[in-house]
Amino acid sequence: MKNMKKVLGLMLAGAMVVPMVACGSKTADAPADAAPADTAETTDDAAPADEGKVLNIQCWNDEFANRLADHYPGFVKNDEEDVTKGGKIGDVEVKFTITPSTDNAYQNNLDSVLPGNADAAADDKVDIFLLEADYAKKYINSDVEVTEKISDLGITDADLADQYQYTKDVVTDAKGDLRGVSWQACPGVLIYNREIAKSVLGSDDPAEVQKAVADWDTYNKTAEAMKAAGYSMTVSAVDTYRVFSNNVKKPWVTDGKITIDDNIMKWVDMSKEEVDAGETGTADLWGDEWNAGFKAPGTAFCYFGPAWLINFCMGNTPDNPEDDGSIAHAGGWGATEGPQGFYWGGTWIAAAKGTDNKTLVADIMKQLTCNKDIMTDIVKKDSDFVNNKPAMEAAAKDDSYAFSVLGGQNPLQMFCNGCASIDLSNMGDYDQGCNEEFQNAMKAYFDGSSSKEDALNAFYTAVETKYPELSH
Repeated sequence: MKNMKKVLGLMLAGAMVVPMVACGSKTADAPADAAPADTAETTDDAAPADEGKVLNIQCWNDEFANRLADHYPGFVKNDEEDVTKGGKIGDVEVKFTITPSTDNAYQNNLDSVLPGNADAAADDKVDIFLLEADYAKKYINSDVEVTEKISDLGITDADLADQYQYTKDVVTDAKGDLRGVSWQACPGVLIYNREIAKSVLGSDDPAEVQKAVADWDTYNKTAEAMKAAGYSMTVSAVDTYRVFSNNVKKPWVTDGKITIDDNIMKWVDMSKEEVDAGETGTADLWGDEWNAGFKAPGTAFCYFGPAWLINFCMGNTPDNPEDDGSIAHAGGWGATEGPQGFYWGGTWIAAAKGTDNKTLVADIMKQLTCNKDIMTDIVKKDSDFVNNKPAMEAAAKDDSYAFSVLGGQNPLQMFCNGCASIDLSNMGDYDQGCNEEFQNAMKAYFDGSSSKEDALNAFYTAVETKYPELSH
């Protein structure tokens, strides 16, 4: 994809950093007549006089800056063309510090500024910082407390009642305290090539396709049929990894010992069989070979991903003109629930310990993640799948939310169903490193350059080098 190298700088830090709008700018798929939520008002004491006069926000790209500028009542940009230049909320100056995630730079920056934040000069204190799921536990469970409890900000369980539970699990600490909130949820579905579905399965109807991928045994039989017809099931074995890793029964690490869940090993065995049979390959995620599947006519039957992958990464972006051969421009994709629910991506808002703007930070959190009117406006204007059950259930029943990439299909009910089945209670502090190193090690096994035993040993070695406190 022409825009993918640019996208990678924003998207990847082991997993997806950004949501639906990450792979392009705003899309025409959302209703064009959306109006701002006029019922949403900043609370009268959102920025009291005794709090700080500078709101410092640490982030890795301009995604949150755009959400704040576009949807938080009263935000005034300093520069209409460049939201990262900050703005004003009342008499409070808003500053964004953007450190890209590449080479772990964003986390390294947080590691340097957060521990001493309480002692920083008033105008230099970090007030808000953004997190993604892969490393959220690192900060909410840190030995030196660097996040505020959501309850200490005055945000109640009742305020958060309409949010999807898994988004809370991501930022719940070891003691059960919530330490972050998100305006988005990123449940995933199976995204399939309609022409291939009609050719091999006899129908591209989502309900009929679902019968062919309803569970992993059925999925594997369909993979055999795809291969017999001259297609691969997926471009790469990594396409299915996230679905398996989101459905584990135990964490990667227990009492300092590395453990590999049975579901992860099920992925290994299934993937090896598929690679050996020519039903999938070993291409890298976001690489040229993987991206080639987005082009017509396509040789791979399906991908797995959330709404942002469909709308912004599969070819339907402003940087990819309609004659670029993408399947998306012809509405050539379809969506169905697939074998298991999973998620991919999302951004969480955390209040930094030591902030001198607790009231304003709390109001930003409440407005952007609890206010249904504002969240509905985010769906309409930005095509985010928002973290609000009533808003998304309503959108799922509204034909105006159909995706052009999916040929006019509205898949939002599938995403809602997927959110309900996601269980991240087994997330841990080491997930990012373990998931990355496991996939790296298994690629050598899949392509035949390593035995399974050697690949597992390579995984253990890599993880124990990265985290010397661990063993297996």
